[in-house]
Amino acid sequence: MLVVGGGPAGATIAALLAERGHHVVLVEKDRHPRFHIGESLLPLNLPLFDRLGIRQEIEGTSIRKYGVEFVSAHHGKSVTYDFARAWDKRFPYSFQVRRSTFDQVLLKNAAAKGVEIVEGCRVTSVAFPENSHSHISARDDGGRERHWTAAFVVDASGRDTLLAAQLGFKERNSRNNSAAIFGHFTGARRLPGKAEGNISIVWFANGWFWFIPLADGTTSVGAVCPSQFLKNRGTDLSSFFMAIIASCPEIASRLKDAQLASPVSATGNYSYGTKRTSGRNFILIGDACAFIDPVFSTGVYLAMTSAFWGADTIDACLRNPHRSYQILRRYDAMTHKALGAFTWFIYRIREPAMRNLFMSPRNWFRVEEAVLALLAGDIFVGRSVRARLYIFRIIYYITKLAQLRHRFPVWRNLWRDRRTELAG
Repeated sequence: MLVVGGGPAGATIAALLAERGHHVVLVEKDRHPRFHIGESLLPLNLPLFDRLGIRQEIEGTSIRKYGVEFVSAHHGKSVTYDFARAWDKRFPYSFQVRRSTFDQVLLKNAAAKGVEIVEGCRVTSVAFPENSHSHISARDDGGRERHWTAAFVVDASGRDTLLAAQLGFKERNSRNNSAAIFGHFTGARRLPGKAEGNISIVWFANGWFWFIPLADGTTSVGAVCPSQFLKNRGTDLSSFFMAIIASCPEIASRLKDAQLASPVSATGNYSYGTKRTSGRNFILIGDACAFIDPVFSTGVYLAMTSAFWGADTIDACLRNPHRSYQILRRYDAMTHKALGAFTWFIYRIREPAMRNLFMSPRNWFRVEEAVLALLAGDIFVGRSVRARLYIFRIIYYITKLAQLRHRFPVWRNLWRDRRTELAG
């Protein structure tokens, strides 16, 4: 069995499959430790760490994240949502992690469980002959060609989307065409006390900022904005990033005495999905399957969760090959359901109606607890929570209609003024 990619998804599924007695080779293009973005985890990551036996090691290198702070200049205030108030009170915190350290812990755990790790080697193609094992070709960083055959291939290649690109499965997400620009700072002003490790989501005119404190005193800061806004920057990345920060008083204030401690980086084509998540002898997990806007810090959680599902799926397919079609269909359905649980909120998070609801929390009918359950990663919530989430959607649509009704006279007057101007 061969796993492409040694990030959270690949290292997790490799360890789980090795525990079940499968021979697993993991091929990673980089060498750990290596830089990666996506440092904020969800409370429902914790039981996954427990099942892998690495929770204590993760906690020793991380800072606790007890909640999420939303900041809106339009409302002139900030609002904090504590995970301890979620529907399920068992997971009141999560972690902020430096990904170079976090990913290495996961990879070492896989190696300790018997996974053969091959670093500095990029998989270039995968062939799927009929009625035969897959053929994998790769090239290491010394230029040497490597080849394997495998009964099952796991694509955990992240945003490289190896198989989705090769097989034509990848689809851009036209509803969320965003880009991100980010860097690490030292000396940033953090929230006081217990809230020091909380993530802050700060809206600004062209998108939103993340502000993620790390245990070593570094703070990860990034801006997510429309791709076109980044393409039209007209200057170098560092200057553009500093200009965006200056345009957001809250972030500018927190970074007033801070120093940039890393190169400024950017990434486009931020959100995408795939038509299929699996085939006769392959499966896509984590970012190799889909990536959605990171406003709710879902990346690592969805990657690891899909790895657990993927391990169950592969093991079941190998033990019951006559039922593999149904087993893979179930994996596909679970993966899309998990993504769908978050995307309804993500597609609307920049709309005034949604922002107003987040900035004016009310726990009527325990709706706030239900939304917090989802934001904590509880994607397969029970019937009671689902009912409250439907109530939240109703409240959202009522709020949006009310705002449209108040805006209609303004639009009408603007249209009349424009017609008068054209006539004149």
